[in-house]
Amino acid sequence: MASGFSLKDQLFNQEKTRYLAGLFAAADSGFDAAGFEAEVMARLPDLELKERISLIAEVLAGHLPTDLETAAPVLRRALPPPLDPSLSDDDFGDFIFAPLGEFVVLRGLEAAPDLSLQLLSEITQRFSMEWAIRPFLSHWTDQTLSVMQRWATSENYHVRRLVSEGTRPRLPWGQSVPLSLVQPLPLLDQLHADPTRYVTRSVANHLNDISKKDPELVLDRLRSWQAAGRQRPQELAWMTAHALRGLVKAGHSGAMQMLGYDPDMPLAATLTLRDDPVHIGGALQFDCHLDGAPGAPVLVDYRLHFQRPGGKVSAKVFKLKQTVLTGGSTRLSKRHRLKAGASTFTLVPGNHRLELLVNGRARAELAFDLLDQRDG
Repeated sequence: MASGFSLKDQLFNQEKTRYLAGLFAAADSGFDAAGFEAEVMARLPDLELKERISLIAEVLAGHLPTDLETAAPVLRRALPPPLDPSLSDDDFGDFIFAPLGEFVVLRGLEAAPDLSLQLLSEITQRFSMEWAIRPFLSHWTDQTLSVMQRWATSENYHVRRLVSEGTRPRLPWGQSVPLSLVQPLPLLDQLHADPTRYVTRSVANHLNDISKKDPELVLDRLRSWQAAGRQRPQELAWMTAHALRGLVKAGHSGAMQMLGYDPDMPLAATLTLRDDPVHIGGALQFDCHLDGAPGAPVLVDYRLHFQRPGGKVSAKVFKLKQTVLTGGSTRLSKRHRLKAGASTFTLVPGNHRLELLVNGRARAELAFDLLDQRDG
């Protein structure tokens, strides 16, 4: 039986470890590449992804000078050329350089914050240092934010992106930072007008994080950016939609209105099942019909209320269609696969409910019984 895909094994393995060791051996003739590789690989296979980053950083610290000022020239010489500056998006870099940021944290957080921040600005041009910068935001908050103010105008878009990504309130895999929601906003004010999608996506993701706690703060900021007129209208429209996606999914009326959707528009909606009964392993197929004002924009989603073990119910929202009521009506169809044996979400037989959401409001619903998977 073929084994499943392993992200940790793809990103951190013997080949990658040997590559990193070779860079340091080329930078310093005294670097023990074979010893470094052996020490890493003795423990690497048993560790998860983030643990592998920490391991490689710790082993690297044992093979470089203890003092960061002495180690820094070796680290700089070991760095490969920066990522292609002519690109503008999806150029995250090679994960094998993530441990370099953790090494800087180990050696420089307490004793050398200035040098550490300089090194992170260089390493982030090879791989994003969004996780490594956060200990400095916690330990040297004012100093790090001051440096980030300069980074926000860097010629390198990877450095500019680090300003937004590193200060995100809910950065995936990142440690929390003692920043209020408003502290990074002056930085985002600068970055929202960036010409590079890699940066503006980070800004939008940052706002989406904020929206989980303070939706009005996000809406007010987007209005101020619209009024400032510093970003291209098409790009700001994309950023706005991306920043508000969480609020839209939650049916927030202010977010809907900002995107041009009227939650309270007069509307008639019907919802019908195409196939009944519905089985685990099959699909939920349904049709809907909307009648409203001709030309009205509509954002159509659907919400499934799933039975859970123990009698609990959980709801999930799914996208259906963003369209216009040409002629005052539209018909939509959907086939939602009900996968059996999924590792992330196990379906349970029982009564389920389907809701049709238009511009964030529930406009129609129906109940159906989800039956066990058919034999054969």
